[in-house]
Amino acid sequence: MPARDKIQQEILNAKNAAQDNIRKQYLKELNEHTKRDTILYASSFASKKLPQLPGFLISITNEDIQGFMSSLNGLKGDKLDLILHSPGGSLEAAEQIVNYLRAKYKHIRAIVPQNAMSAATMIACACDEIVMGKQSAIGPIDPQITFPTQNGHFTAPAQSIINEFNQAKAEIIADPKVAPIWVNKIHSLPHGILDICQNTTKLAKEKVSTWLEAYMFKGEADAKAKADKIATWLGNADLHKTHGKPICMKEAKVQGLKIVELESEQEFQDKVLSVYHATLITLEITNCIKFIENHDGKGWYLAVNINEKQK
Repeated sequence: MPARDKIQQEILNAKNAAQDNIRKQYLKELNEHTKRDTILYASSFASKKLPQLPGFLISITNEDIQGFMSSLNGLKGDKLDLILHSPGGSLEAAEQIVNYLRAKYKHIRAIVPQNAMSAATMIACACDEIVMGKQSAIGPIDPQITFPTQNGHFTAPAQSIINEFNQAKAEIIADPKVAPIWVNKIHSLPHGILDICQNTTKLAKEKVSTWLEAYMFKGEADAKAKADKIATWLGNADLHKTHGKPICMKEAKVQGLKIVELESEQEFQDKVLSVYHATLITLEITNCIKFIENHDGKGWYLAVNINEKQK
């Protein structure tokens, strides 16, 4: 495997479209090695080149369905390697992506070169197995809720809001004199937010449990028990403390997820990391901030020019 600096120099020495061809060639070589359809889903969430970008542009959204439709067009296999590099995003979009991919493929392997967090973790849990390296991480699946405030939009863990309501209830029962304090605070929250938080928290766990039972643990006698345990663990915000907590390969294996070690096959590891390094360099040196691309070089690309979104 060429080192990252050599891949970077190779891309920088190329001109215009030839730069993209280098990444596409590495992706094709991975496909030729595995003999499986291969799709790369990546966004520039870890890049500092455009820190002013709204988070939704680099997150999993319903718009990504178009990317997967473009990438799957013409592919004939029934086994898929899905390379994921994403901070997460919409639970609903993740569900639609999972439904679409599972309708076509009998076996899906999620490959996580570095980070597949939140809703990307949920997608990985809908696969038959997850490939992780020593440097890789998935993350908690507890939903984050964004709502308007006087100072602009604010995002908070759904479980934190639920905990606050529970705390208010307990304190008011213990001392009714504190009720006005809590009433003023709760009035600042959008109407119905408690139901939203409870429902989305429950839904995230239910979806992951259903997918694990149906795919990763398919046919196993204790599939439902395993799936419920893992989904509850991934969705436990109080346990993980922060939504961005990295869950490493070893921890994921201990909890029962079917993890394949990237380092277990040297040639496979080299080819995966070559794709990954070329991907990160593409995101650093171009205006592209997200792309979904197959091993034949076909896909969907999202680029920005300062604050203007382009396709």
